[in-house]
Amino acid sequence: MYSFRKEEDKLIVSGEGELICIEPYGEDALRVRATKGKDLVANDWFLLPQPKNASMILITDKDKSIIKSGRLTCEVKNDGSLKFLDNITTRILLEELWIDYRVNNAELLKARNYKSLSSELFKIQVYFKSNDDERFYGMGQYANGYLNLKGCVLELAHRNTQISIPFLISTRGYGFLWNNPSVGKAELAKNHTMFQAEAARQIDYIVIAGNSIREIVKKYMKLVGKAELLPEWALGFWQCKLRYRTQEELLEIAHEYKKRNLPLSVIVIDFFHWPMQGEWKFDNKYWPNPEEMVRELESIGVKVMVSIWPTVDINSSNYHEMVSKGLLVRTERNIPILMTFRGITTYCDFTNLETRKFVWEKVKENYYKYGIKAFWLDEAEPEIAMPGIGYNNVLPYDYENIRYHLGNALEVANLYPFYYAKTFYDGMKSIGEDEFVFLIRAAWHGSQRFRVIVWSGDIPSTFDSLRRQIKAGLNMGLCGITWWTTDIGGFWGGDPRDPEFQELIIRWFQYGAFCPIFRLHGFRLPYPENFEKETDPYKLTGGPNEVWSFGDTAYNILRRYLLIREKIKPYLIEQMKLCCEEGIPLMRPLFFDFPDDLNTYDVEDEYMLGSDILVAPVYEKGVKSKKVYLPKGARWIDVWNDVLHDGGRWIERETPLEIIPVYIREGSKVSIK
Repeated sequence: MYSFRKEEDKLIVSGEGELICIEPYGEDALRVRATKGKDLVANDWFLLPQPKNASMILITDKDKSIIKSGRLTCEVKNDGSLKFLDNITTRILLEELWIDYRVNNAELLKARNYKSLSSELFKIQVYFKSNDDERFYGMGQYANGYLNLKGCVLELAHRNTQISIPFLISTRGYGFLWNNPSVGKAELAKNHTMFQAEAARQIDYIVIAGNSIREIVKKYMKLVGKAELLPEWALGFWQCKLRYRTQEELLEIAHEYKKRNLPLSVIVIDFFHWPMQGEWKFDNKYWPNPEEMVRELESIGVKVMVSIWPTVDINSSNYHEMVSKGLLVRTERNIPILMTFRGITTYCDFTNLETRKFVWEKVKENYYKYGIKAFWLDEAEPEIAMPGIGYNNVLPYDYENIRYHLGNALEVANLYPFYYAKTFYDGMKSIGEDEFVFLIRAAWHGSQRFRVIVWSGDIPSTFDSLRRQIKAGLNMGLCGITWWTTDIGGFWGGDPRDPEFQELIIRWFQYGAFCPIFRLHGFRLPYPENFEKETDPYKLTGGPNEVWSFGDTAYNILRRYLLIREKIKPYLIEQMKLCCEEGIPLMRPLFFDFPDDLNTYDVEDEYMLGSDILVAPVYEKGVKSKKVYLPKGARWIDVWNDVLHDGGRWIERETPLEIIPVYIREGSKVSIK
């Protein structure tokens, strides 16, 4: 039996060795913390302070207690079970799953489970009842091919191409924020919904009630922080490849864009432009005058972005100082080596404030002073590579053997990209700089407030990969990541001379032109011989990856979409301001803007780019037409032929190679042609 008591605006529930605290936290939201340890902890790593909202606690009798926050109620029975209801609709939103089979002396299956790992840490599980009538969205970036995640099992961990942001949105009218950076999993099954942490001090989650998915996302963003405005140049075209090897080569490519009168906003200097990992500076053999290079590019309207890796080689000039000051990620046992890609390395421990200060000072001295204000924060999971094997092969992530400043990786690993981005954001702000942007490969709750752009990692160059990106990006947007993109054409593979890849690059480029960030990148064929063993930085490069690299047909189409992107930039700038102010994604599923049109929930391969542009990417090889759904509540103009269509119906749109189906909401001022 559990007992109840009130402490200020909190409801404290205790019994059977368990302590539970339920409190209002944000608008129409309640936070639940529970433990079988000695006490509850704050765990407010990324959560923003919330104003005290009007709330009411009712202790009705010994059998039940109720706590309310706006439209959300939590009902707690004296057996310890929790149920969440919407005060306006009286609908049960979320309910713990307790199963009492009691047959042949079977034991009660509990909703909250704790398996002791130490005096403070537990493996924890929380079970909720499953509802057949709900769909699930959000949770981060999983290229599993699903927008509706109902029925999926998701690992709660960061990997290259996988990003865990455990914010679950249900069509029953609630959001669920799992406030736990532990490695774990979520089972969104037919028979239950379950969240698990491999090592945690307590159960910790927030339930948010809302009338629509838009409303729930906005309330979530108030808890973790809204995305910031980007510099307007970031909405232009970015040129990138693996990799430009020299200052001369980089300048030549930028000038070729200008010579051809092609728009170019950003050009990227990729990895191993440094003498050694962990030195965060240019190798002057290949980059002799960075300041002059940046100045020359600025004169033609092009910004420079530089790759940063958090790896530190044991032979680098900074390694011994960083070891002595405890600034590096360690192992719990055996040698402290976490990666062996072109060097024996470990990682900067960005969960340590002193590490963040140390690295920023190096970056400020070796990059910022030359005028570089855009940084590519790669390897942000961080990735763990297996000794002696190539770049694309990795060890099992033995999190329990990794020690961060904040604790064992099993408990805190998912915070790493949050603090990685915070390092650079705080550094820029500390010197009064505001014209900056970061590209990063992983994120967590609240990462968006550090002006990051997230990209989907080292994905394959296939049509199936393109299909998966569309859905992964939409779920990322619902988790607060307003700025998201992909490697146009995919990263791994893709021969510019291959007709099939030329078709893929056209279709991907069309999609990319209507993504929040428009960036061409990839490791193109032919690869250099012995790439995995090559030590000469000059030879560390792939095939050509500029818009003129894929044949005349592709070039003419890609050039057209470069100009289209420039044409819609004023619209994107306007929409960026609205999205950042309101706390909503720029790229979002159709149901976000048309929640009353039930057909939109079945459409997983179209999206709105802002409030007025509907995009239906082509992601299959050789297709000549595509079925497109146009939502109710508006009429839609086909941008290529100006035909006006009523909403609330499917149409068949021809899709020759030069066409991606795009529609403008009638009455909008945006122009594409």
